[in-house]
Amino acid sequence: MSSESLQPAPAICRRTILAALGAAGAAAALTACGGSDDNPSGSSGSSESSSSAGHGGGEALAKTSEIPEGGGKVFADQGVVVTQPTAGEFKAYSTVCPHQKQRVNSVDNGVITCPAHGSQFSVTDGGVKKGPATSGLTEEKVMVDGDSIMLM
Repeated sequence: MSSESLQPAPAICRRTILAALGAAGAAAALTACGGSDDNPSGSSGSSESSSSAGHGGGEALAKTSEIPEGGGKVFADQGVVVTQPTAGEFKAYSTVCPHQKQRVNSVDNGVITCPAHGSQFSVTDGGVKKGPATSGLTEEKVMVDGDSIMLM
């Protein structure tokens, strides 16, 4: 017999396989989330500032004339409600009521209403005017481009 011991080759354990899969998954996720530096000018302006100079960068929701002063309009397909608290001032909020994640569906007399339990929110700042909701609507970004209101 030789002096070498005959030992079986080490087996790959489950922990090693899971660690490798986790590392590969993390690498794939980071690659997918990474941005591209294809901007030939070298500037890094935000999409909001670059789109305010011209068209694009957002989805046209409505004409400014379609949103009543002191009121608003619900855009259910886009999940936003756009308001005009004072003349020429446009704001937008998510239609998701923070109380139980139902959707607000109307704007009347300066109030955005959720039909599920009657929570009411201000068109001025999305804050709670009447519960049971205890927090306001989430603000969304909009901008006016000419006479169009754009969802950013």
